[in-house]
Amino acid sequence: MMSWKDHARPDASQYTSFSELIEATVQTLSSDPTYTPSASDYKEAELSLLRQVQQDCFSNEVTDLTSGKPVPNSSRLITLSPELDRTMQLIRVGERLRRSAGLDDESLHPIVLDPHHSITKLIIKDYDGKLCHPGPERVFAEIRRKYWLIRGRAAIRQHQRQCLDCRKWRGTPEIPKMADLPPARLRLHKPAFYSTGVDCFGPYMVEIGSRNEKRWGIVFRCMTTRAVHIDLLSSIDTDSFLVALRRFVARRGKPFELLSDQGTNFKGGERELRETFKALKPELQSQLASQQIQFVFNPPSAPHFAGCWEREVRSLKQGLHATLGSQSVTEEVPRTVLIEIEGILNSKPLGYT
Repeated sequence: MMSWKDHARPDASQYTSFSELIEATVQTLSSDPTYTPSASDYKEAELSLLRQVQQDCFSNEVTDLTSGKPVPNSSRLITLSPELDRTMQLIRVGERLRRSAGLDDESLHPIVLDPHHSITKLIIKDYDGKLCHPGPERVFAEIRRKYWLIRGRAAIRQHQRQCLDCRKWRGTPEIPKMADLPPARLRLHKPAFYSTGVDCFGPYMVEIGSRNEKRWGIVFRCMTTRAVHIDLLSSIDTDSFLVALRRFVARRGKPFELLSDQGTNFKGGERELRETFKALKPELQSQLASQQIQFVFNPPSAPHFAGCWEREVRSLKQGLHATLGSQSVTEEVPRTVLIEIEGILNSKPLGYT
């Protein structure tokens, strides 16, 4: 085995891992480039680095314990009952478990280290990487098997706050700042349903004579006043949507714009209205231009653009499930229940409940 005295050890601050530091320490102690280090050489290199930590941080305590004197009461190690390992020349923690036969000496008397030393920081980083960046308590428990870090939990937390991998795995997405309200939400001096969001939901089974048929619901949501208008569709096509839109206009008035998702029935309704409007005579076009409904479609696959009325669809479904459940009823029953739900939603307070 090589002699480890009278050799300059490498600077620990120049290395990124404890294993690289040990490897560099072994290489610097051999003048023969063909020499192959043994396992005992690596073990002695590790002990040499640990002795360097204690000599740099606890030099007075090392001197006192080497000469057989107790550490002074002002020492940071006084509460640990420190003892000197004469074999390895290292300060260890003194415990009252000497007679325990089930624990090894390293667990009973761990090596005392200062957390601010660069070598100790490399040890913490090494354990954190081997354990795949768990929480600080897991790293602290594993280090405690061999080393006793003064204020070790704080040192491990400080390392993990600076570790990129730890921050990546435990980081939470930053909530972005909400954008300004769109103009459709700010029609304060316009009538209700001036800007309206529309969406369909369903289907639901109803009894028609001796057979069962599907029915869909459609909800119109005022973007400013949050009022709702609910109707029942016999099918999910363009004609049914246009008929429901006529009923809505007759009861609530003609909206300035309709906001909807990329449903094919809505896009078909817009196309048919646009083609019908173009086919009108020129004299009628000038009269109806100011009353034409403008369709505004959300981007494809972007339901968060329709959160204003999608939340009402959830309330609708909850009311239908609580009232009808899975039973099969005639068409008049869901139509009546939808109108009752419309009254409940329109009577809820606008402020904080």
